[in-house]
Amino acid sequence: MIQNIITSKTRVKLLLKFFLNYQTISHLRGLEAEFGESSNSIRLELLNLENAGLLKSFPKGNKKLYYANTSHPIFSEINSILKKFVGIDQIIDQITSKIGSLQAAYLTGDFAIGKDSHTIEMSLVGDQLDHPLIDTLVEKAENLIHRRIKCIVLTNDEMIQQNIDQPTLLIWKADQSIN
Repeated sequence: MIQNIITSKTRVKLLLKFFLNYQTISHLRGLEAEFGESSNSIRLELLNLENAGLLKSFPKGNKKLYYANTSHPIFSEINSILKKFVGIDQIIDQITSKIGSLQAAYLTGDFAIGKDSHTIEMSLVGDQLDHPLIDTLVEKAENLIHRRIKCIVLTNDEMIQQNIDQPTLLIWKADQSIN
C-alpha cells in the first residue's frame, strides 16, 4: 500500500525507522549496514527528509545523527499512517480490548527499533489473560494485516526482566492511548 504512494523503498525504510519508533537516533553508516543499501541513496533521502523538516540532525564526533522531528505539523499523521501500514492499529483493535486484565502491549524485535519485518513481535503484559482467546485473536489479526504475529504473555515482573535484554516500544497501555 504505502509503496504505491511513496515509490522510494529507501524513504519508506527511513520513515519506518524514525517515525514508527520516534525515539530512534541513527547515523548514515549504521543505516547503510541495516538497510543493505548504498550510502548515497540513503544520504539523498536523509537530506530530502531533513530539508522537509521531518528529520533533525546533530553532529556527534565525526558522525551526523538523525532523529524524527516530533514537533513537525504532520508528525502524528505520518506515525498514524505507518501504524496502519504495519497493522498495529488492527492488532490493538483486535487483541488489546478483549483479552482480560491487560495492562500494556509492547512491540519487540525489529519493529521496536523501526525496522520493517514480515513478523510483528509483541509482548502483552497482564495477569490472568485469556490465552486461548489471545491465540484466536492473533490469528484473526494476522489474516487482517497479512503479517505473522509472534505474541508472548508476561507478568509485570517478567516484562521488566525481558526489557533489560531487548528494545521495546509501548503501543498500548490500560486507560491510555499511545501515539
